[in-house]
Amino acid sequence: MPMPHRTQMRLIKRRLVGKEGSERVRELRAILRELPDYRNGPYADIRKWVHGQIDETRVRARVLQRDSIAVRREGAAQVALVGPPNGGKSSLLHALSHVQIKIGDYAFTTLRPVPALTRIGGVLVQLVEIPGLIAGANEDRGGGRALLGVLRGADAIVYCQDAGAPPGRLLEVRAEVDAAGIELPAMLVATKMDDAPDGAFEALRAAVPDLPALGVSILDDASLDALKAAIWRLVGLIRVRLRHDGVVAEEPVALEPGSTVADVAEEIHRDLGATFRGARVWGPSARFAGQQVGRDHAVQDGDVVEIVR
Repeated sequence: MPMPHRTQMRLIKRRLVGKEGSERVRELRAILRELPDYRNGPYADIRKWVHGQIDETRVRARVLQRDSIAVRREGAAQVALVGPPNGGKSSLLHALSHVQIKIGDYAFTTLRPVPALTRIGGVLVQLVEIPGLIAGANEDRGGGRALLGVLRGADAIVYCQDAGAPPGRLLEVRAEVDAAGIELPAMLVATKMDDAPDGAFEALRAAVPDLPALGVSILDDASLDALKAAIWRLVGLIRVRLRHDGVVAEEPVALEPGSTVADVAEEIHRDLGATFRGARVWGPSARFAGQQVGRDHAVQDGDVVEIVR
């Protein structure tokens, strides 16, 4: 009997992380061979999704340049810091992750994507600074095609703009991202708020009213904490802590919304996901502390789960 379809989908997506082009197509074809050949139901939907991914990967391979830049994914999600040159991205990445980055008050200080990990609520999230994009990036001005290729693989976008600068260049960046067909959850961060004139943040927010906006200064820890919380909401994951022998793990497990106890068990070990009997749950999804639940019980952000073997 096949494993639960949601668990199978999570395993498939995990196998595809970091794979592009012909390597991704080969992996997708291997997945097709392993899937049950059902004509209806959830597994038929998974097969349809895999076929669609093969077609999409082929199209993307034709569009992206051969010298596209690869960024190895780490952490529970990958979030791209995007904006015009000298928009404060490098300083922000350094403040959030403490990675050593070349920072300057001139354009194009960063020439290649810079990945770094930050911990949000106990979960590691990868931030990737994309070098400043300019008008014409889709025609490869400033090496834009390769940079857009990196952005295409992210889970979310944080647009970064100097709060005191005119919004025109940020609007150009958004136009290039839209023209590339990249649609990801996004927000706006107004950087360098400590130097911004009165009313600058309000004017910037008015220029991009469709994006949630946040003003940030690297000198203000409270604003950086607020940004981390906003990034977590943007990626849309939930956090579940594991309990064993009465001890709750410090580091939570990150899961997709709608995940079940079976998905939690699968995160611990594949064999456990196939054989466990149920679980006890404390937290938002439980009617009472330590509620006994089955495999299909949906967990929520902040839950504590103890797998019953």
